Amino acid sequence: MFKKRKFLIGGIIVVLAIAYLGYTGFQSSASYYYTVSEAVGQGSSIYGQALRINGNVVGDSVKTDVGSLTLRFDVTEGGKSIPVFYRGATPDNFKADAELVIEGKLDPSGVLQADNILTKCPSKYVPQE
Repeated sequence: MFKKRKFLIGGIIVVLAIAYLGYTGFQSSASYYYTVSEAVGQGSSIYGQALRINGNVVGDSVKTDVGSLTLRFDVTEGGKSIPVFYRGATPDNFKADAELVIEGKLDPSGVLQADNILTKCPSKYVPQE
């Protein structure tokens, strides 16, 4: 009887520990998904928060520096735009007018300091002719 109780208490502790770790992991990785116009509408209330912003690259705004692996561009949606700064390798599908999801933090100057850029794949691939 004592062994069963010991096993039951140990099992409950393990289940509670896994549930706690799962909950805290989810909370720390959760960030709201904004469109550019929603993010601009939030104003300074979202400065410094982890964000995901969806929009399209403004074609003539792309400036790359291969030496320092930096990328600057504007992302737009709904008539609003946000400047983006990214340090790292440029994603393969990155191009003018591409639809992106950008993960990062908005600094007080209004520039999105990107940690990650995710390019959206076209819903239908068409072979080249």
